[in-house]
Amino acid sequence: MKAKFFLILLLCCAGGFHSFGQDTAAIKKGDTTEKKDTVIRIKHDPKKATFRSAVLPGWGQAYNREYWKIPIVWGALGTCVGFWVYNNKWYQKTKTAYTIRVNNDTSRFPEIDKKLTGLDAASLQTYRNTFRRDRDYSLLYFLAMWGLNVVDATVFAHLKEFDVSDDLSMKVKPRLNPIARTAGFTLAFNVK
Repeated sequence: MKAKFFLILLLCCAGGFHSFGQDTAAIKKGDTTEKKDTVIRIKHDPKKATFRSAVLPGWGQAYNREYWKIPIVWGALGTCVGFWVYNNKWYQKTKTAYTIRVNNDTSRFPEIDKKLTGLDAASLQTYRNTFRRDRDYSLLYFLAMWGLNVVDATVFAHLKEFDVSDDLSMKVKPRLNPIARTAGFTLAFNVK
């Protein structure tokens, strides 16, 4: 089942990484047909980056061709998963130890982890609650990192079409307001 899922995921990912080459278009001039090479330029779509990043973290960054961000995204999410696993493991151990201590079930004392054997019920309860809280926070941090991944892909997909040429200008000129008959200044930005 997992192998089929990863195969389908791989095929979906491969569809997003194809490149667009040159296309030959026929142009008619009178009686003759002339062939001309043209480059098809597909507009970068922020919706695709958002969707891809929401489905699989890092896929939106790959669509934006910002491959260096993928290890950062996976590292952040992996760290959250690692903290969740660690805290869940110790939560389960302290929960079991607390239950055994409170019920004073002497037959189950060997089930208590060696690091927890010297603790009383109140300490075990405190540790149990702390590990449960930290486990829940790890899940929240995971969801926040996933959301930041989607936001990053969306914002940088929008910025792909942003013009950063040197032709940015600003003009300040006096102006007369015909309705109020007052003078003032107009600030105009010319961004192309």
